[in-house]
Amino acid sequence: MTQTIAPRVRPLVLLFLAVAAALLAGLAGAAPVSAHAALTGSAPQQGVVVDKAPTQVTLTFSEKVAFSDGAFRVLDPKGKRVDTGKATELGGTTYGVPLHAGLPDGTYTVAYQVVSADSHPVAGAFTFSVGAPSVTSVSVSDQTAGGGVVGALYGFGRYVSYAGFIVMVGGAAFVLACWPRGSGVRAVQRLVVSGWLAMTAATLALLLMRGSYTGSGKVGDIFDLGLLGDVLQTKTGAALVSRLLLLAAGALFIAVLFGAYARPGTDESEDGEEPDESSARRDLTFGLGIGGGVVAIGLAATWALAEHASTGLQPNIAMPVDVLHLVAVALWLGGLAALLVALFRAPADTPIEGSAVRRFSRVAFGSVLALVATGIYQSWRQLGSWSAFTDTWYGQLLLIKIGLVVVLVGIAYISRRWTSQLPETAATEAAQPAEVETADPEKETVAAGATGGSDAKRAAQLARQQAAVDTARLKRLRNADPLRSGLRRSVLAETGVAVVLLAVTTVLTSTEPGRTEQEAKAATSASSSSSSSSSSDTDGTGALTLDMPFDTGGQDGKGLVRLDINPARVGGNVMHVYVERPNGRAFDVPEVKVAFTLTAKNIGPLPVNPDRIATGHWTANEVQIPMAGDWKIAVTVRTSDIDQVTVDKNAQIG
Repeated sequence: MTQTIAPRVRPLVLLFLAVAAALLAGLAGAAPVSAHAALTGSAPQQGVVVDKAPTQVTLTFSEKVAFSDGAFRVLDPKGKRVDTGKATELGGTTYGVPLHAGLPDGTYTVAYQVVSADSHPVAGAFTFSVGAPSVTSVSVSDQTAGGGVVGALYGFGRYVSYAGFIVMVGGAAFVLACWPRGSGVRAVQRLVVSGWLAMTAATLALLLMRGSYTGSGKVGDIFDLGLLGDVLQTKTGAALVSRLLLLAAGALFIAVLFGAYARPGTDESEDGEEPDESSARRDLTFGLGIGGGVVAIGLAATWALAEHASTGLQPNIAMPVDVLHLVAVALWLGGLAALLVALFRAPADTPIEGSAVRRFSRVAFGSVLALVATGIYQSWRQLGSWSAFTDTWYGQLLLIKIGLVVVLVGIAYISRRWTSQLPETAATEAAQPAEVETADPEKETVAAGATGGSDAKRAAQLARQQAAVDTARLKRLRNADPLRSGLRRSVLAETGVAVVLLAVTTVLTSTEPGRTEQEAKAATSASSSSSSSSSSDTDGTGALTLDMPFDTGGQDGKGLVRLDINPARVGGNVMHVYVERPNGRAFDVPEVKVAFTLTAKNIGPLPVNPDRIATGHWTANEVQIPMAGDWKIAVTVRTSDIDQVTVDKNAQIG
């Protein structure tokens, strides 16, 4: 009977490992989005041409940021710094860096790297020009923070810390609330202790990597004690240190749970109900419940106080909601892991009771209700609109997470069907082996050997052999139970989906919220329109701005091209072309072409080949428009050697 079960389990293991690997590979290949504070304004504005060199550059973000020396840099066309390096907070979320006097004409690059209020690094760059645009040697392509080897290690550490928290808290709660006998099961003990060790090691690693992660990104800086000292002064550093202190308290809780609580006399009675406990026993159970709850809530709070929930809308409500969400996840998924271990690794003479599984089912159901309520609030807070579900990377990840939760709940429903048919207690199950005890030839052989010898050592050896035979027989009979086999398969499937769900959640917590991303896009659009208007000619005709989405059809072929023509009149004009990715970042494309056609007069197409002056920024001076009319403006964008597309719009010029 055992051989008929194994083929059913192994395909499930392979299936979910494959799904997890595929999804993680897809997430790893996605474009990095680490900025949670978005640049919403600057002076001078992005792409503007000013007549006189400014005395300072100011930057405004969507939330407060932390910065160090060199966080804001202003570079001339040759890449030389022209700022004083003394950035200051000007009030609210605006920051300024003074410039040296007497800057010559040309295109200047502003680069910044700061840390947002929710602990994530933010990096970016933009250009402005003094007098007239010029070619610059500064490259601002793919200005990101938190990437590279250190970024990958930091992301893995975050995943391990989440997984450790879930396994430790959920496993301990499963033992305390659902299966007290499990406190003496070695496999369950190893699971909870492994969760504690994983979370402790990951927290130490995150603390060491934090300085390099938000700064240079160099592996060698991980062990820089100076950077570690700076990290300890930050909100994230304080949260990580607090987590380590709480883990020390968690170690004491685990020692008591698997020590005094697991001693003989603490098991359930044969009818599956709790025995008549002494006052000391009740006090120990109550104390472990209170102490463990405080540690679990404190650990969850170290994330809520330092990440998404601590900034943005309604932080005073969002932080306790986030704590509740994390604890509910741990009770559900961590308890699921403990149940899986109990079903597969518990000793044959100590099988998990049906009553314990049903108690966990009730706990899991309450956790799901809490997750739905807190998840709805978090989705509203982080997205802000229905369009953000599909238009932002955060929203798309959230849809994947919701889908996985639905699948998980569906499998859990199947598990509940198996659970409802399980025997109420272990005593009921143990009655089956007793009925066939006299028919076991192996047992009879060992017993015969025992009676034939007089040596005590030999008798003890035969007794151990007898115990092993009995255990093997109990295990065979337990595995042959179709109810328990069905439950094991469904719980294994649940756990596989939970592993993928945890991976998606980890990526979600390090992704820019949809609300912030959309606000940044709106601010960038408004800034570009404002900069075009502010640079209009004195004849009052103003400037023209056209936005044209494009898709070349190839990989990474979607984006937006923005065309600014100033002063949009007959004669000479200055044209700027900005190419952006869907997330608003500069898009480093190899070629951009523009053509003007006046169909009514059969003029054109008049080709214009702008010059690249920075990543995603192209310009052309003295673009001649021969007469007024409704001109068709076509822009050709090439994103690779073979992928290109032409988009066009009509506009009144002159």
